[in-house]
Amino acid sequence: MTTFTRAELEREFEAYQERGRLAGKTGDWNPWADQFTDDAVYVEHLFGRFEGQAAIRSWITTTMAEFPNNQFVEFPIEWAMFDEDRGWIVCEIQNRLADLGDGSIFQAANLTRLVYAGDGRWSYEEDAYNPQAMADVVQAWMHRRRELKHA
Repeated sequence: MTTFTRAELEREFEAYQERGRLAGKTGDWNPWADQFTDDAVYVEHLFGRFEGQAAIRSWITTTMAEFPNNQFVEFPIEWAMFDEDRGWIVCEIQNRLADLGDGSIFQAANLTRLVYAGDGRWSYEEDAYNPQAMADVVQAWMHRRRELKHA
């Protein structure tokens, strides 16, 4: 079992979050995919299991380029727990849709488990969430979007 320091896990988790912020802002998910090891596994409960950095990259760049996925632009962390012995981080991430200009917030949460591999890279990510809650927030966002266009 590899042990990582809390400071290293916190630093790399902040880097993970920063890559998500930049991807949400620019739409370029390649740097986000770069943080995974060549043999990483990513489990996404709606989209499936992706094995290897290339498969993760192909999935994330394609999926996040499509509407309405490309409208998820912020990913605030509600809380995080660190397990230095396992190199795990478990957290709650809000998947927030783009601001429609009226100050309303549309977001849905997922629980994420990350496994740190060292050297700034992740070997595993799993996102668990309620797909219906995600669909409901997208529908509410789209409804509000139509309302504002007609106001």
